[in-house]
Amino acid sequence: QVQLVESGGGLVQPGGSLRLSCAASGSFFTINAMGWYRQAPGKQREVVAIIGSGGWTNYADSVKGRFTISRDNAKNTVYLQMNSLKPEDTALYYCNAVVGKQVGGSYNSWGQGTQVTVSS
Repeated sequence: QVQLVESGGGLVQPGGSLRLSCAASGSFFTINAMGWYRQAPGKQREVVAIIGSGGWTNYADSVKGRFTISRDNAKNTVYLQMNSLKPEDTALYYCNAVVGKQVGGSYNSWGQGTQVTVSS
């Protein structure tokens, strides 16, 4: 099983920046896509950004041009650089990994979440 541990959340003023990290550990065959999701109070969890093992990326429209997702495959770590943060970015941010099985198929693994609060 894969364990995902997020770090880097916190309180930041509007217009500020934060960098989230998520490291995968444990026993697994391979990790395919990795991504970041977020959930604000009273709202459903939504995708923020996804990155494939080959480096392709996809972003939610609300964060395009402000957030950048990257990964270090050697370290099994994914990052989310968040710039020009807005109060509406306030949420619990979750790391996700699509873990490939040696016998075929895959499963989703989730981190515990890291809180990002954008407020003056």
